[in-house]
Amino acid sequence: MSDSGQSPAPGGRRRWPREKEPDGGGDRRQEGGEEPAGLMQKTPIILAKPPGERQQAKAGSGPAPPTPAPAPPIVLMKARGEEGRGGGGATSGEGPALAPPREREGPRPTQPVYQLHGRGLPPPGALDPVAGQARLAAPEKMKTSIKLVDEQMNWCDSALEFLLEQTDVLVVGALGLQGTGKSTLLSLLAANQPEEDPRSFVFRPQPPELRERGGSQTGGIDFFITQERVVFLDTQPILSPAHLDHLINNDRKLPPEYGLPHTYVEMQSLQIAAFLFTVCHVVLLVQDWFTDLGLYRFLQTAEMVKPSTPSPSHEPSGAAGPEEPSEYYPHLVFVQTRARPESFCPRRLRQMHRVLDRLMAHSHLKYKGSLSMRDCGLLPGLPPGSLGAEVNLFLLPPLEEEGGGEDALPRPGGGGAPLFPHLPPYRGHGAFGPLLARLRGRVLAAARTQLSHTLLTERNWFHYAARIWDGVKKSSALAEYSRLLG
Repeated sequence: MSDSGQSPAPGGRRRWPREKEPDGGGDRRQEGGEEPAGLMQKTPIILAKPPGERQQAKAGSGPAPPTPAPAPPIVLMKARGEEGRGGGGATSGEGPALAPPREREGPRPTQPVYQLHGRGLPPPGALDPVAGQARLAAPEKMKTSIKLVDEQMNWCDSALEFLLEQTDVLVVGALGLQGTGKSTLLSLLAANQPEEDPRSFVFRPQPPELRERGGSQTGGIDFFITQERVVFLDTQPILSPAHLDHLINNDRKLPPEYGLPHTYVEMQSLQIAAFLFTVCHVVLLVQDWFTDLGLYRFLQTAEMVKPSTPSPSHEPSGAAGPEEPSEYYPHLVFVQTRARPESFCPRRLRQMHRVLDRLMAHSHLKYKGSLSMRDCGLLPGLPPGSLGAEVNLFLLPPLEEEGGGEDALPRPGGGGAPLFPHLPPYRGHGAFGPLLARLRGRVLAAARTQLSHTLLTERNWFHYAARIWDGVKKSSALAEYSRLLG
């Protein structure tokens, strides 16, 4: 009561202190007992008035009539509007004290826009459509391959930045012995042309000096993805003598679970093959000659230790429907590079198909299908049904013959100019370029089936492949096989 008695009254009136108040002051306070409550109601209104009206109220004999307080949203919008106008237009004393902003300044933003500002978010008009579309644009085009698994068999995460959240992706891997041309073949299938410099290939092949020393160019697993969303995986040579020589001569320390260097090299090869059989749609087995029984024995072993397809996380094991396959197996294509002209003979092709069919008779890999060279139209001696067992076999002539050098084209009569110089030369088989184009068409047209029981995007495939690689390295079947080898 004492605090409210000493507060100054509006309109310039002054209250006397309690000890100096004239007689009858108590009665006057009792008569005007409701006055302090009215004064407290007028206080925010007076502070909100412009300076011109405040001076007019001081000059008058009595207090100004109370003005109804404006709604809080209107005051907020007015304050932001005055800041946008530079603070002008609010000092005039002739107009109404608190006119609605829509009548004074035209259309104003609505309240939800200010709530977005208060949360630190831009208003809808400030969103850049170009920046929004940049999030959906394809990543930067790859110029060369990067590591998916390094030489120490460790997983690398650098490929994740080139992947998208879309499901239409094809994964193609390559296996083969040392020097068979895996890197060259994948480069030609991915982005390069035969006439280009090999040093510009996305998967760099062996340079001549390294080939002469018997060395290996690729270590681990290399990764490359095209703008057509096709992933190519190039691998180090399986059962490589160059890696074995490097382990022995450089005194590299072997992991404790491997006792001998040759056991470690074979286990690395099995890990890579089992990994490709799980995460690829198409696996190319590249070889530069045909009869290598040890290679087919290696394929059967890799299929035996292949990790099983993970079941869906939301379903228990064995709960999948009958229409959903329990295990996934990729398409296997036998690609023979540097094939000699006699290998393109229909009789020789039929023999090769029969041998491959018998060697892979007990395999679950999809080694038969639509990836054969019978329907290419480049071999007129192969009518439909002439090969019997339709094995995925494709022959490619030596790449060196594409340039048409002196050693590539036999001359009639042992010398002189060609008999028909205006016709393309015939060497007993089609040219390298058309055959390679047909192989590329067959591979890229392969069915992009589901690798697991759930549909995977590119980024999900990367995480799925990382989990499979970790499981392959910790596989109990591979550990038991390594113990038997040692």
